[in-house]
Amino acid sequence: MRRIILAICATAAALVAILSFKSHTQAPLSAAPVSGAGAQPAAGGGAANSAAPQGAATAAASSKSAGPQAAGAAKTVTGAAWQTIYGPVQVKITVAGGKVTQATAVVYPVDTPRDYQINSYAIPQLNSEAVAASSAKIDTVSGATYTSGGYVGSLQSALNKAGL
Repeated sequence: MRRIILAICATAAALVAILSFKSHTQAPLSAAPVSGAGAQPAAGGGAANSAAPQGAATAAASSKSAGPQAAGAAKTVTGAAWQTIYGPVQVKITVAGGKVTQATAVVYPVDTPRDYQINSYAIPQLNSEAVAASSAKIDTVSGATYTSGGYVGSLQSALNKAGL
């Protein structure tokens, strides 16, 4: 009899725990640029939060191409910052001859040690896939689904600005 009561109580407690679980939800990605106030630049290299936030004026200046260029000359374009539930992701690409020759995530979440761990693995993979594909049709990185989604959105924005 005691075992039955214990089993019922354990089942009820497990059911309450399962039903009270709140999972993360992702806000829909929008084409509206995110201000750089809370974004971290990727070029920190040291501790996760050692880099200074990137200002909106810097982001706006870097999104413009270097001016009139000859056909086939390299052009650098920065896509819009795409908001994910963990923070914004922004991609800068270099285009030459209608192909992406370099892709770099300039802003991505590094606020927590877990963000830093995931993105230090995912961002290089996403960068190399963007160069290989020369389009936004790239695979997401397992374990970095939100970052991958933000990366693809910002990459498509940069490709659109570059005319690809």
